[in-house]
Amino acid sequence: MKRRSKEVLAEIASAKEIAISLSDPDKMPCSSYSIPASRCKVGSILRNVQGTVCENCFAFERGNYRFRNVQACLEKRFQSLGNPEWVNAMETLIRHDNKGDTNYFRWHDSGDIQSEEHLANICEIARRLPQIKFWLPTKEWKVCRDYFASNPMPENLNVRLSIPRKNQDAPQEAEASDQFTYSEVFTDTGKASNAAYVCPAYHQGRKCLDCRKCWDKENLITAYPEH
Repeated sequence: MKRRSKEVLAEIASAKEIAISLSDPDKMPCSSYSIPASRCKVGSILRNVQGTVCENCFAFERGNYRFRNVQACLEKRFQSLGNPEWVNAMETLIRHDNKGDTNYFRWHDSGDIQSEEHLANICEIARRLPQIKFWLPTKEWKVCRDYFASNPMPENLNVRLSIPRKNQDAPQEAEASDQFTYSEVFTDTGKASNAAYVCPAYHQGRKCLDCRKCWDKENLITAYPEH
């Protein structure tokens, strides 16, 4: 872990006053960012629909996410999204992050995109940090399709659209390699698409370890076992 100068520590402290903090999920090889799952727009609807991937959402009711202090931190992060200095603060926190593999970053281990403006800010952060590969899993298909219809996607940002139902195949355009990648959730291995890369985490202590396929734009479909 690199030692930080007083100036850098002061810069980080100032950024935390705005953007609060990054998150550090156990599974990930790198840092992430999270807001409350209850703030998901599409996800909050899907949570009440049987057979969807959000039906038993981990970030709603299991693990550390259920603790009151964690939820309070997630809500503070959510409230910070409208701060005009949020992009600068997040850039600072990610640029000076020294946990795990700092060549990678995940958006939203809990929560999701809130608007096209939110997505635009995420893209701006990616452009400012071209040395880092960003993975954005999302169920906000319409927001993404509307925004990227008239805005370029940064080369170092992989927007992976989440298929809403368990055992549902990714759409045909995945085979044509459009600008998005996709993810599926299956209840047994026979349900995954033939073209999908099956996430190995559930055979290696629920951790990514050396795998970085979710960030890889060449990996068009990732399939996750239900958990």
